Amino acid sequence: MADMNSRTATIAVLVENESGILARVVGLFSGRGYNIESLTVAPVDDEKRLSRITVVTTGTDMVIEQIKAQLDRLVPVHRVNDLALEGPHLVRELALIKVVGKGESRVEALRLADAFRARVVDATTESFVFEMTGNAEKIDAFCALMRPLGLKEVCRTGAVAIARGTAHMAA
Repeated sequence: MADMNSRTATIAVLVENESGILARVVGLFSGRGYNIESLTVAPVDDEKRLSRITVVTTGTDMVIEQIKAQLDRLVPVHRVNDLALEGPHLVRELALIKVVGKGESRVEALRLADAFRARVVDATTESFVFEMTGNAEKIDAFCALMRPLGLKEVCRTGAVAIARGTAHMAA
């Protein structure tokens, strides 16, 4: 059972793009028993050799503050932002969803995909692979509707997030 005082935090970490940094970030979480619900990383600035890591985690405010403080002390971390505390932000995931079926279930799967703005990226006479972006709840809802229609496999990227408006994360 989740702690009543816990919250989900989306933490953006700007790091030097060097080997081993992801292992250090993950090691920080595992070493202290913090849970990672989602983790994404990619280079974001080739000139400055920076990568951005987005970590979704859950904990009390005190635990989230500890995580942020410990991340901030890691070298070569340039910046740590808790996007939920810093204002409005966007969170998106990419999912590839395979549905196998025939007849009416295929027609229904296509109708629901259209309603959710999922795109068909592969089709055979017995299967579809849908590509979908959105928040986790939207993807969860789509998968729940696809389950009785023949959902066979789901692959998700995890969350990426960015502040709305002019706020930005600079090194």
